Amino acid sequence: MSRFFDFRKRRFTRPAAAALQYDPLKPEPPVVLASGKGRVAEEIVRIARERNIPLFEDGALADALSRLELNESIPSELYAVVAEVLVFVYRLDARRA
Repeated sequence: MSRFFDFRKRRFTRPAAAALQYDPLKPEPPVVLASGKGRVAEEIVRIARERNIPLFEDGALADALSRLELNESIPSELYAVVAEVLVFVYRLDARRA
């Protein structure tokens, strides 16, 4: 991962990444386990790849999640987008099984 040029903002931006934890058997929404930008984002992605954790790329979502505190539940405004991530992960899990 490296800096990339965002043509909409007309400037270079640093990549963002976040890791979520979610238990579908509990009523709580997903929680941010790790988040960051730049080198921290690169490390989150490296660890995920190393542990074969599925990666879902959505720059706007990663940016929004990287602004949250660790162990903070995602806000309701992000439920629909995070649901897409969960569907993606569940489909990958189903293929692996």
